[in-house]
Amino acid sequence: MTPQSDEDEVWRQIVASFNDTAERDSADQPWPDSENVPEEPARRVARPAEADLDLRDDGDADGALDERADDEDEGHYEPPPPPPLPKLDLTTKLAWLALFGGPAYLLLAAMAEWQMEGWALFTAVAAFIGGFVALVVRMGDGPPNDSGWDDGAVL
Repeated sequence: MTPQSDEDEVWRQIVASFNDTAERDSADQPWPDSENVPEEPARRVARPAEADLDLRDDGDADGALDERADDEDEGHYEPPPPPPLPKLDLTTKLAWLALFGGPAYLLLAAMAEWQMEGWALFTAVAAFIGGFVALVVRMGDGPPNDSGWDDGAVL
């Protein structure tokens, strides 16, 4: 027999037995011993208040408490504080205000069922569009001013 015919025979057997029920239900199969995990008791330590006072009075006990606190923090990563946000000029602040203020006014007016004049509706939509355009125009498409001679892969 060729390897192709062996493979075809195996596939025919798989297809023929597709709807057959399993001979042995999975619930009847024993759990493998290698999968058993020993149960560990909970690590709760309750100290009476008097023991706490005794530990605080003894100078050496404080050092032991500090060592335990250091051991608990081991492997804990605390990232450095983030850099401050860049200062925005007045034009950028006004563009952001217009971008969010126009739709916010329209949403508030619709929820409060205010009667909107045509000029108010026009102003809100124009503020949104103007704020978006101002931010896109000010975004710039050149490299940053602080880049050195090595800009990496610039296309």
